[in-house]
Amino acid sequence: MAHVITSLCLRDGGCVDVCPVECITPGNPQESYPTFYIDPDTCIDCGACVPECPYNAIFPADDVPANFKARGGEFVNELGLTGNYSGTDHNGKAVQLSSTKQLAAGEVVDLTGSIKANADFYTKGPGYGK
Repeated sequence: MAHVITSLCLRDGGCVDVCPVECITPGNPQESYPTFYIDPDTCIDCGACVPECPYNAIFPADDVPANFKARGGEFVNELGLTGNYSGTDHNGKAVQLSSTKQLAAGEVVDLTGSIKANADFYTKGPGYGK
């Protein structure tokens, strides 16, 4: 069972650097694929990416929360959202996203849609045939 990067991803990229099998890909174009994606056929479930993510966006596929309760200040990043996020990745490179929403403390969101988004990236999207 592969890991999944959920919509809590703000494209930090540290996960890419630590993956021993190079199975993590940034979505491109970013406007269509706003997060990073894990190739389920290549992922060895080592979990090296999990502690590297500053947004706690990565979960084993079976553990992606359907009822994620925000502490407050987290962002979700997915198609259809129109909020803006500006920050930097772990290398200090600017990150600009226009597909986000900032969560309020106690707000509950379903992150399980990220499982399908990840699968679609590797079966229908730019990651197809990788």
